[in-house]
Amino acid sequence: MSLRTYLSQRKNMVRTQLVGRNIHDPETLNTMLHVPREEFIPEEYRSLAYEDRPVAIGEEQTVSQPFMVALMTQALQLTGKETVLEIGTGSGYQTAILAEMAEKVYSIERIPAMARRAKETLSKLGYTHVVVTVGDGTLGDPKHAPFDAILVTAGSPHIPSALQDQLADGGRLVIPVGSRGFQELQRMTRRGDSYTIEKLGGCVFVPLIGLQGWAEEDPRGNLQNPGVEI
Repeated sequence: MSLRTYLSQRKNMVRTQLVGRNIHDPETLNTMLHVPREEFIPEEYRSLAYEDRPVAIGEEQTVSQPFMVALMTQALQLTGKETVLEIGTGSGYQTAILAEMAEKVYSIERIPAMARRAKETLSKLGYTHVVVTVGDGTLGDPKHAPFDAILVTAGSPHIPSALQDQLADGGRLVIPVGSRGFQELQRMTRRGDSYTIEKLGGCVFVPLIGLQGWAEEDPRGNLQNPGVEI
C-alpha cells in the first residue's frame, strides 16, 4: 500500500472515528493525523492500521483502536512541557503520540522482545526524547519521578499505589480499572495530598501484569508476579 493511501486513510480515521466521537483537542487530532500508525503494526496486518478496532502486534498483545488512543491522550491534557510515564509500550504507537505532545517520555514494557521492536521503530522515526525500558510497570519509574502525566495501557484491578505516589502535584493519571474482561477508564488528578477521580467510560484492555496489578500464570499453572492488594 502506498504512503499516499495510508495518508488518505489516516485523514479519514481522524474525520470519522475521532472528530465524530468528541475528540476535540486540536493537538491530539493533529498528532493522530501526523503519526504513521502503519509503521507500528506488523506488515501482515497493516491493511487494518486505520480501521476502528484493535490490531494484533504479537506476543498476545494488541495496539488499541485509534479512538481509544486519542481519548486517553486527550484526557492527559498535555501542553508540550510535560514529563510523561507510559506503562505498556506495546508497539510504540501510543508512545510516539505522547512523544509528539510532551517534552520527555519514559515508557516501561514487561515483554523484552516487544520493547526491542518498539525502540527500533521509534528510533527509525526519529523520536530521540523517548526512553523505553523493560520492567514491572505497576511499580512505575521512581528514578525519574515525579511525572506530570502517567498513562497506563492495560487494565488494572485497582490504581497501583506506586503510580499514584509518582504523580507530580497537578499531575494526571489515566488508567483502565476493573475486571480482566471489562474496565472503566479513569483519570486521577493530584492536588497536594488529595486525589480526585473522574470516570471516562467503559473499555477493554489486556491485563496489567505485575506486583501491583494482576497475577500471571506460567504454563505449569504456577503464579508469576502475584498481585497484591493496595
